[in-house]
Amino acid sequence: MKEIDAPIGVFDSGVGGLTVVREIIRQLPSENIVYFGDTARVPYGTKSRDTVINYSEQIVHFLMTKEVKAIVIACNTATSYALDVLKDKLDIPIIGVVRPGAITAVNATRNGRIGIIATEGTVGSKIYPRVIREYNPEIQVVQKACPLFVSLVEEGWTNDPVTDEVARRYLRSLLDSNIDTLVLGCTHYPLIRKTIGRIVGEDVTLVNPAYETACSLRTLLQQEGLYRESGKTSYHFFVSDGAERFSKFANSILPVDLVPTRLVPIENY
Repeated sequence: MKEIDAPIGVFDSGVGGLTVVREIIRQLPSENIVYFGDTARVPYGTKSRDTVINYSEQIVHFLMTKEVKAIVIACNTATSYALDVLKDKLDIPIIGVVRPGAITAVNATRNGRIGIIATEGTVGSKIYPRVIREYNPEIQVVQKACPLFVSLVEEGWTNDPVTDEVARRYLRSLLDSNIDTLVLGCTHYPLIRKTIGRIVGEDVTLVNPAYETACSLRTLLQQEGLYRESGKTSYHFFVSDGAERFSKFANSILPVDLVPTRLVPIENY
């Protein structure tokens, strides 16, 4: 296999990373993809830094057996904790979802007040405020951990009164802080974007890091001479648990037919 034809490896703690895959398919339609969802150990947002790094290293070892040419960490928590560690160990390009979303938020805000909703791990790492202030130290960043969103999405309750009520409670304090831009700082959250958008209103710009990450990936591959402009594509999906349930969910949100999802004993890597 030519290096340019090699797949892109994408991983997440569960199904949320499929929002990144969806955008990669849309923005880079000729690229091959290998996806791993760590559905047996979701969520990552409540776990320690060392645990998330360990999980991420196992997944990367697995993806490397698929001869991937680049890796996308489609998880904000894993990006926060593991990206720099993995960069030092890999000789292929690897990107996360934080910086692309942060840059877009900086460019979008009008009043200099940006809200971040994310898992407890991502909020605790303070990676979004740090990256945002690299570009504009004057911006005020207000964060809110929204851990229940992951469970609601994993349950498939993306259009449910329970999700509406939880979202109202989470978002109230951010709206009181007069934000005009809100970063969906977990890859699960774009799946309830309509709910979030309805609650925050039209005056608040929603930033979807999944879309921005796909655009950044395209630029990176072009710079590295790895961008695949044409050819038949293949998509392979792997999980650590619940393959049938994952396939059903993936089929509901991806713009392509899904090949069978296979189980991987990820602890062996």
